[in-house]
Amino acid sequence: MPGCFKKTLFALASLISFVSFILIVVAMGIPKWMTGKILCKTGADLVNATDPEMVKFIGEIYYGLFRGGKVRQCGLGGRRSKFTIFPHMVKKLNTGLHVMIIMFLCVAIFFSLVSFGFGILNAIKVPYRAINGPAGACLWNFLAGGFVALGVTSFMAAVKLHHLTERIANFRENVFRFVILEERFENCFWICVASATAHAVNLLLIAISGIHFPKIKTKTEEVNVTAEDIMY
Repeated sequence: MPGCFKKTLFALASLISFVSFILIVVAMGIPKWMTGKILCKTGADLVNATDPEMVKFIGEIYYGLFRGGKVRQCGLGGRRSKFTIFPHMVKKLNTGLHVMIIMFLCVAIFFSLVSFGFGILNAIKVPYRAINGPAGACLWNFLAGGFVALGVTSFMAAVKLHHLTERIANFRENVFRFVILEERFENCFWICVASATAHAVNLLLIAISGIHFPKIKTKTEEVNVTAEDIMY
């Protein structure tokens, strides 16, 4: 049986892995990875809009991995619309990269659950095989955190290098053209960053569990019993 200190560390590591699993699932389902402001350039150019009038042509956009929405402002008031990435819009995006982001996060979900199970196993008993012990727990946490990091990095590449927001904003816009004025990474993106950080914390906890702290020995004094002590 593992000591109380190791039990506590592995129980905490398993809890963190489960929280990471929940965070990734929630982040994937909520369409708040990116928000931004979009300018209806075609409408602004048609009326030669000046700076005070530009407000009438600035709308908003938000999206996640599967769906999103936008507010079109082309001089006649805001028009709200919602959209889904699959199956139609993904053809206009970098399909391979977008699918890779989802696959990376799905694999991270799997390894988060595996690391959760290994944390419980090591908290309950000392595994016979080395791969089931701290080394295995380190491996699964490293893979889970690594795949989350790959998903986050790929999403950043899609936004900054492949102009993901602009492509989504101009999807099926035959008359008007939109340009991006502002982009902000939102809560779901940072939740995934927190998930990767959680697995890094787990690696630290597992490393600490392997430290052998010196045992404090108390020196017992020898009692010398003399004849006078026996008399008293």
